[in-house]
Amino acid sequence: MPRTDLDQLWNQVRGATRAGQGLGSLSPGLAARQLGYDALTLCLATPRGHLELLWSDDAAGRLGPVLDDLQYTLGEGPTLDAARTGRTITEPDLTRTPIDRWPQFLPAAARTRARTILATPLHLGVVPAGALTVYGTTAGAPTAHQHESIVRFARAALLLLLQASPARLLTGDHAPGITLYRAEVHQATGMLAVQLALPLDQALLRLRAHAYAHDRALLDVAHDILAHRLHLEPEDTAP
Repeated sequence: MPRTDLDQLWNQVRGATRAGQGLGSLSPGLAARQLGYDALTLCLATPRGHLELLWSDDAAGRLGPVLDDLQYTLGEGPTLDAARTGRTITEPDLTRTPIDRWPQFLPAAARTRARTILATPLHLGVVPAGALTVYGTTAGAPTAHQHESIVRFARAALLLLLQASPARLLTGDHAPGITLYRAEVHQATGMLAVQLALPLDQALLRLRAHAYAHDRALLDVAHDILAHRLHLEPEDTAP
């Protein structure tokens, strides 16, 4: 992580702040590389307690969204732990992480290119507000300076993000460059809730359970439900 890369990142943050452009004016893929990683995600907590992916790497392979989708589907992983505990989670080598830490996430992550993860919580005062997670394709622990820079950037990114209304961000009426990645998952959840006469939380669990049982991306399952290619029956008890 050359000093010039970090200098460029802080200059971009300062420029966006002065211009009132918000986080969407920065490239998440470039920010990840400037921090010494290959992918990056930023998730904000919703009023219902879920994490909503709002900003992510634009690199080939979409490593950040893939890893975030796995955690959202399986209900475990470093991003969720960082947001829940308020502590930074560092895994320098996922192949050496004890399987009992994340028994479902680790085998799934092993099928991707990710080898190292650092997830740091976002805070609004003392209230947990989400998490910023960086992913690397080469195993290795961050240096102390790198760790400090990621935590510092997480704080700056949240401030830039909140230049738009948080309520608008989580309802899809958001600033340019900020994407509600799981909008179709929420739409499919609503459709399932009506079809199966379930509360929204239970409908989302059914959607996640189907994705897990059939080893599919949650967003792909949502697409099929919205396109009426997939129908879940009330008696369907997929694990």
